[in-house]
Amino acid sequence: MSRKRYVARGVPGGYRVWDNRGRRWWGDLYELCPDDLLAELNGDANYEKITALLKRYRALKR
Repeated sequence: MSRKRYVARGVPGGYRVWDNRGRRWWGDLYELCPDDLLAELNGDANYEKITALLKRYRALKR
């Protein structure tokens, strides 16, 4: 099994998405683990689905 490009890492206050290829944080700080976002990023990477998921997680922070 190959190594995932995007993984969630626990940080103080929630989770952040780590990009293994770029070796940097990707996206915002999430209070809940963004499992469906990670699955889409590592899978098909459909732009519309990723955008919708980002909007949903940003709305949960408010």
